[in-house]
Amino acid sequence: MIVRVPASSANLGPGFDTLGMALSLHAEIGAGDAPQGTHAADDHHPAMVAFRLHGGEGPLWVRSPIPVGRGMGFSGAVRVGGVVAAHAQRHGADHDALQAALPELLALAAELEGHADNAAASLHGGVVATGGGHAVRIPMSFDPAMVMWVPAFVTSTDQSRAQLPTEVPFADVVFNIGRTALLVAALAAGEVEVLRAATQDRLHQDIRLRVAEPSHTALLAALDAGAWASWLSGSGPTVAAMCAVDEAEALAAAMPADGHTKILRIDHAGAVIEQG
Repeated sequence: MIVRVPASSANLGPGFDTLGMALSLHAEIGAGDAPQGTHAADDHHPAMVAFRLHGGEGPLWVRSPIPVGRGMGFSGAVRVGGVVAAHAQRHGADHDALQAALPELLALAAELEGHADNAAASLHGGVVATGGGHAVRIPMSFDPAMVMWVPAFVTSTDQSRAQLPTEVPFADVVFNIGRTALLVAALAAGEVEVLRAATQDRLHQDIRLRVAEPSHTALLAALDAGAWASWLSGSGPTVAAMCAVDEAEALAAAMPADGHTKILRIDHAGAVIEQG
């Protein structure tokens, strides 16, 4: 069995630790000896830690094009892959069994991640809202392109979180609640003209962008080039920009040259178990 898991973009601007989007860039994780083109996961690899946590036995291999330390959900994706691979060892590729196990699998992956937003997106697919141990996909009436600007430098999620304040002004909390609600409604209704306002944030983005000026430049460049919305993907340094499919190439060309771009789509399948 091979588990195929999408990358993710988390937070989506104001949805700090609550919103995640699955992306069409996939890691593959499998139990057994590593085939050619993959590498065996050691005991410290996040996929193996997750695999063992859910009772997986034997060796595990990983093949992943998801950039590490770039805010595209590598750790969440491979942890989801690990717990799903352990599930597949016992239940095979049975779709109904996987669907029934999703709450347990998410709880395990989120425990390791420390938050559920990126893990939920990689597990469920689509755009997912999380809270209180629950994950609900947001229905979308449109299917945009996602232009991801990926710089050469990396960021540490732990170090990035350490920069965030322990208290924030009440007005900023209200601002983010409003923008998050507006974002969920706009995605569901297809109101693309309000997405730029709906992805504004006062809790984390500005703080993180102060130490990642190239990312700030890329975010503004995306908006100037006509993106419907742009945000710092996860804790960065990658910047995500949403646009119409037929505008993606032009938007990618307008992004700063000190990073590379990936033109992706929203992955709607989430983690799937395939026959190897």
